[in-house]
Amino acid sequence: MSAAVLERSDARSGAEIVGRARRGRARRTAIVVAACVLVLLVAAAGSLLAGASDLSPGKVLAAAFGFGDAGDVFIVQRLRLPRILAAILAGGALGLSGALFQTTLRNPLASPDLLGVSGGAAFGAVLALLVFKVDAGWVSAAAFAGALLVALLSWALAWRGGLQGYRFVLVGVGLGVLMQGLIGWMITRADVRTVSDALVWTVGGVGNASQDDLERTGILVGIALVGVIAISPRLPVLALGDESARGLGVRAGRDRAIVLGLAVLLVASAVSLAGPLAFVALMSAPIARRLVRNGGAALVAATAVGATLVVVADLVGSKLLPDGVPAGIVTGLIGAPYLLWLIAASNRKGVDG
Repeated sequence: MSAAVLERSDARSGAEIVGRARRGRARRTAIVVAACVLVLLVAAAGSLLAGASDLSPGKVLAAAFGFGDAGDVFIVQRLRLPRILAAILAGGALGLSGALFQTTLRNPLASPDLLGVSGGAAFGAVLALLVFKVDAGWVSAAAFAGALLVALLSWALAWRGGLQGYRFVLVGVGLGVLMQGLIGWMITRADVRTVSDALVWTVGGVGNASQDDLERTGILVGIALVGVIAISPRLPVLALGDESARGLGVRAGRDRAIVLGLAVLLVASAVSLAGPLAFVALMSAPIARRLVRNGGAALVAATAVGATLVVVADLVGSKLLPDGVPAGIVTGLIGAPYLLWLIAASNRKGVDG
């Protein structure tokens, strides 16, 4: 057998192995997403059925399509459905943003919670509520502006002839602490009668989402998704580091800036709708990667996991816990131990490795 024939045979064998690996990754991703959708649907059904008004499944289904008693339609379409849609939209956006941050910055601790972006959103909302005393519709806009402001400040302060991931993380953590300090100062100086609204918003929850909020956030998230789909083929190369990316012909600085800009847009959109839902962005991507097990960014799976986490957290907080608590408290109770475990695991890896 000639050398040329052997080379062609080896090439076909290599292509077959790569093809099987890709099909395997696609199947695992599909299974993970399908499982998340199933859990999400069960939790959404529980949220629709449970409540002070005892509605049968038949009445809920009819009211969801605008049929039946007017009171039932109001409860389902104006009170229960919007919070489920807000949970899906905000959770999915946070999950995807976390995957983008962690992959691009090559740091499992890189998330909007720790980088100050969520804190900037909370600062903007509290400033609007306590200082400017604006209407509810402007609070979301102020939260969006606050998140963008912190992201831009982090970018400017971390830039040294290029964007270094570790500098971006450190600057973001510092700005996040600053935002929390400013929020505390405004709360201590404000009228006690108006502080409660600000405190509820800073926790994060989906109970007050309106139709206008959903439409605005949906448009912004849709724009970000288009950008993510366009840039996603370059993420595996960016994850290799700047030198390797440049060696492969990728403009690492420009592409990293685009990816982080899209991630910030997703975060700002989500927190303007539901507030800073703690640790959703931090947890979703690692959970998705462990489930998919393909070594990649797992963007689709992270989006599905994020949406599922928030829908389940809202169901647990609003329907199962006494007196009802916002979804942000539930995600915080889950995420804080996870963060401690992640830090401990990283330390062990650093020592052992």
